[in-house]
Amino acid sequence: MKRDDYIKQIADRSLIWDFVVVGGGATGLGAAVDAASRGFKVVLLEQADFTKATSSRSTKLVHGGVRYLAQGDVSLVVEALRERGLMKKNAPHLVKDQRFIIGNYKWWEKPFYTIGLTIYDLLAGKRGLGRSLPMTKKAVECEIPQINKTRLRGGVVYHDGQFDDSRMGINLMQTAAEQGALVINYAKVTNLIKDDSGKISGVNVYDEIGKQPYSLKAKVVVNATGIFVDGLMKMDAPEKDNIVRP
Repeated sequence: MKRDDYIKQIADRSLIWDFVVVGGGATGLGAAVDAASRGFKVVLLEQADFTKATSSRSTKLVHGGVRYLAQGDVSLVVEALRERGLMKKNAPHLVKDQRFIIGNYKWWEKPFYTIGLTIYDLLAGKRGLGRSLPMTKKAVECEIPQINKTRLRGGVVYHDGQFDDSRMGINLMQTAAEQGALVINYAKVTNLIKDDSGKISGVNVYDEIGKQPYSLKAKVVVNATGIFVDGLMKMDAPEKDNIVRP
């Protein structure tokens, strides 16, 4: 993939893109992979580095949402565990097993967490990463010497996934390019183009490296700008209230 070649392609004003994806984080890159792999003409525009913002600042965990199991949302946990397993299978260089130990200070916590996390393991099925097991007080102290030992009764160990979020995004970017998408960084969308009926029909973009403006026609514009979502939305409707706030 060569950025200069991509710039030459978007300079062709006669082209009409099926999708213009704005935002080079996990969501935008995933959308580009999905659309390009289905045979659509796709260009992705990122105003800075790929995965610069939220997609490089996650918890670094690819988990099944064990807290949602406690809330009774079993279907969500099953879906998340399935996706965790697929990520481990498809990207073993990025996803690995991570052990967690929960210290128990009340008599009911060890059986409660052991049973709950065993159900968590069963829901993962063959895609499980490891078995949840109770631990003695001595074993917990040995593994976590700094733990508060006052009234410590033992613990439970369970397994979940850890991954490199930014590298995952870069691999998605590479996959999108392999599928035929144009992925361009340092390309800032400056305005939306609308047709006579007021429908969005493309974007104006500024190449921050080449210092040149371009206009792209598109059937669909995807707003995948994450925490910057309101900036693009206000290009369409300036009167709208922000939907993302601190």
